Amino acid sequence: MKILRVGVIELISDSVWQNWGTRFYGARFKRHYASIMPQVVAVWCQQLGHEVTYSTYFGQQDPESLLPRQLDVLFVSTYTHASATAYALAKLHGSRGALTVIGGPHARSFPNDCLRFFHLAVHDCDKELIDGVLRGSYDRDQVLTSGRALTEIPTVEERLPHILKSSLTEGRTPYAANIGLLSSVGCPYTCNFCVDWDKPYISIAGDRLRADLQFIAKRFPGVYVSYHDPNFGVQFDRTMDIISSLPENDRNPYVMESSLSILKGPRLKRLQETNCFYAAPGIESWTDYSNKTGVGRNGGREKLEGVIARMGEIHEFVPNIQANFIFGTDADEGADPIEMTKEFIRRVPYVWPTINIPTPYGRTPLYDDYLAKGRILTSMPFAFYYMPYLVMTLKNYGPLEYYQKLIDVYSTANSYKLLGARLGSTPDYSLKVLYFLRSFAFKGILGKLKRTLDRFRKDEEFRSFHEGRTSKLPTFYRHLYAKRLGRYAELISERDMIPELEVLAATPSPHTARAASRPVRSAADSRSVKSPARVQNPLPG
Repeated sequence: MKILRVGVIELISDSVWQNWGTRFYGARFKRHYASIMPQVVAVWCQQLGHEVTYSTYFGQQDPESLLPRQLDVLFVSTYTHASATAYALAKLHGSRGALTVIGGPHARSFPNDCLRFFHLAVHDCDKELIDGVLRGSYDRDQVLTSGRALTEIPTVEERLPHILKSSLTEGRTPYAANIGLLSSVGCPYTCNFCVDWDKPYISIAGDRLRADLQFIAKRFPGVYVSYHDPNFGVQFDRTMDIISSLPENDRNPYVMESSLSILKGPRLKRLQETNCFYAAPGIESWTDYSNKTGVGRNGGREKLEGVIARMGEIHEFVPNIQANFIFGTDADEGADPIEMTKEFIRRVPYVWPTINIPTPYGRTPLYDDYLAKGRILTSMPFAFYYMPYLVMTLKNYGPLEYYQKLIDVYSTANSYKLLGARLGSTPDYSLKVLYFLRSFAFKGILGKLKRTLDRFRKDEEFRSFHEGRTSKLPTFYRHLYAKRLGRYAELISERDMIPELEVLAATPSPHTARAASRPVRSAADSRSVKSPARVQNPLPG
């Protein structure tokens, strides 16, 4: 078999153009968001006998310089907001003769658009599928999937060279460094916005998890373990038993994302005993998604009081908490959602809030619903499918009112009074540093929101587009798109900016064509693994 030159790159940063602030943030923090699956693909390619270069792009330099100029195969993993850079790299390496393959959250959400630029798009994969790609077993212009959940992946020891390269600095363990693990895939809940809404919950083999934890404890004592599970601890006692089987001094601190309904009662003590440092439950909305919170199905003030009480209980055992919100769903109306969020922030200052804009990612019920109702801004490039940009029209808020409310809640969350309360809520110096640094990130978001509101007030073309009165992409977005691409902008035409949208909610099945899509091919006896993000946002966000 011919030995192939294979490049595997994960795009964490959304922009080739970087100012000093984004370069610093990328080098110190964003690099630690590296996903598991690109490392897994790199290991598989090496095991299959090929010459592999693995890299993550977090804004440190020109992404092309991270890979050999001449490649036989290029694998790219990317979130939707970094898709423009992915498309440019596909054009660049494809023109040099490389077979180009895209995977990750964007490929699963919008595979057909990916096939405008890549030869193959991968929904879920296993080693057999990757082997087939390298052997040239699949025709080009195809969406590939393996077909069933992957419960066994290369060990941390096998991934170690790539972990060192992506998350650590010359082998050192800088502040906020973490090593990604999976204890499960899928989620029992079916939130309409979530990319895992249709993924069945499956646990990873316990002996494999324990072996990985033992290796990390020996090789990287004290370094954070970041569980990339869509919903950590669904089989709570089983997972805790595995971690507890290690000696107490060998339990690295860990961070995870879990439903609030799981984090209750005697379980909280077990989180403390197993060295849980960071929990990020999804509250989502005061008027919707209440089944995940475990405080009753009612919304409004009853939910607010229940969640505040639950956060107080968690804080006794877990030092760092993040609460995730989405503002602007169809259930949100009037001032109450923002006012309750502000009250929540003031009453539990030790809980870090993230307030997200609803984003209709492909293959979710939310996407199909919005697309059917004509509410998605179909000309909006995928590069703007993230905060602070709206990519659809809202049911109960106009753009001006919406951004005013977002600014209101972010101003409350980022006030000096709240920062002081946060710093005073913990004696842990590392947490004080984290709170201080995250306040700068909040300040950056607040600045973007204010500039967006100002543009709504002054730019008629911009306002008309977001109000749905015209489909013409505003000059602002065209210029910003090109600026972020830097020298790669010449590879992407204005037509390339406009996405190809379609109904994609159904999960592709082996040997089954997706509606209005390219055929889906599969490998036999195949498995899949989940990316860490429910809504294409790495943890912690």
